[in-house]
Amino acid sequence: IKYTEQKEQEKIMSRTKKFIYNTFTTALYQIVVMIVGFITPKVFLNAYGSETNGLVTSINQFITYFNLVEAGLAGAAVYALYKPLAEKNYSKINAIVSAAKKFYLKAGYIFVGLIIAMALIYPIFVKTGVLSTFEVGLLVLVLGANGVIEFFTLSKYRVLLTASQKTYIISLSSIIYVILNTIITIVLAQFKVNIIILKTVAILAILVRSFILMTYVKKKYKYISYKEKPDYQSMNKRWDALFLQVLTAIQNGAAVVITTIFTNLTTVSVYSIYNMVMHGVNGVLQIFTTGLSASFGDVIARKEENTLKKSYREFEFSYYSIITVVYSVSMVMLLPFVKIYTTGITDANYILPLISFLMVLNGLLYNIKTPQGMLVISAGLYKETRIQTITQALIIVVLGVILTPIFGLAGVLIASCISNLYRDIDLIFYIPKNVTKIPVVETLRRIGILILNIVIIVVPCMLLINIKADSYFQWAIYAIGITIYAIMVVIINALLFDKEQLKSVLIRIKSMFLHKKVKEK
Repeated sequence: IKYTEQKEQEKIMSRTKKFIYNTFTTALYQIVVMIVGFITPKVFLNAYGSETNGLVTSINQFITYFNLVEAGLAGAAVYALYKPLAEKNYSKINAIVSAAKKFYLKAGYIFVGLIIAMALIYPIFVKTGVLSTFEVGLLVLVLGANGVIEFFTLSKYRVLLTASQKTYIISLSSIIYVILNTIITIVLAQFKVNIIILKTVAILAILVRSFILMTYVKKKYKYISYKEKPDYQSMNKRWDALFLQVLTAIQNGAAVVITTIFTNLTTVSVYSIYNMVMHGVNGVLQIFTTGLSASFGDVIARKEENTLKKSYREFEFSYYSIITVVYSVSMVMLLPFVKIYTTGITDANYILPLISFLMVLNGLLYNIKTPQGMLVISAGLYKETRIQTITQALIIVVLGVILTPIFGLAGVLIASCISNLYRDIDLIFYIPKNVTKIPVVETLRRIGILILNIVIIVVPCMLLINIKADSYFQWAIYAIGITIYAIMVVIINALLFDKEQLKSVLIRIKSMFLHKKVKEK
């Protein structure tokens, strides 16, 4: 019994160790992305204007939708790899990665066809005065080239590393890619080089990332062979996983597409600035979830029910505490940031309080379901949640099409909020019943505490603090003060309402560091 307990503890520590690696590198990556994400658009707006920025944003969003030709491949392959990786069944692993490679090649050819079709059709329907019809089509081809490289080089490596809980390798290579891409963009934008030439040269950065991942996998996974007979049966969850990825793509991109169709490229640019900030916020939150899907998938594959319950309770408590702080501060500080960021840009009105509020609310509603949504992926419950996924997608599309012509950008954001709220309610009840077997009232109580905390944090700050920030330094001082206040509110209410989970999380953190010290000795 003692030996079994020791082995169990070692497995927990191994997962925790990988989680730390993944979390640290993801944190570093998101910090780089956030910094770059704030610098590059401003340089881009100054050099090329709001209309060009809106054009590039619009094209990139359509290309993101074309990536759905591989939808379900990554999720199905990663899920299929959990068990053979845990059992070190190399033959099975090779059969799965061989099947994944074949599927990615086919999807890649379809993607190329879609990009070419878009290059011919998109310029006809989108009118702009900054580029000719031919140049718009050429820009589509250049921006699509990044996706082509993803299909034919990166995808098969990313699947293996994700399933192995080694997303830190992907993060490190992505950091290098982002830095190189940013340097190229900033330097060429300063000289106002033609946008098509700029985006063409920037392709070099993704080639570097491809080389890094290829080299690492070949060195660390010497047993990998793509000559093994493909196990297509292992990918049978692909079409079920497709719906989940379709939802994600629609949820993330509907605003840009619907705004492009029903408004104009300048409005798309306004959305892109607010979304840039919220994307950075979501990037911070992604730090705390990277690699956890694979970790929980490993627990589920081993049928460790007690470990699943304990770990999930700790994660849900921790994640809800984090998003309380993050979105409370965002609610107060987003608009002041946009005011500073868009200083000097006069070709569009970026100061929109309602849009600021809806962007933060939508982000909060999207992230409330993250703990439950993660377990859908970990347990491979794609088919079982298909109807709910389709319903959520229909809500944002139908309501977006109805509300956007009436309310503009606010309309599509309201549709997105309603869509996320529906999915929150669905998953909050579905996951406890079908996966964790934890009483749903626990999650509902935590969400109630989350809402209470946000009200306690946001309302006094909005009513009592008159934020006058004319520089990033002044803005940071306000943000730090509000963050400290938010953390204090969350900790006090955790001690009052969820003391057991707070204690459990602190014990896990403490044991993790003690284990590390003992191992070093």
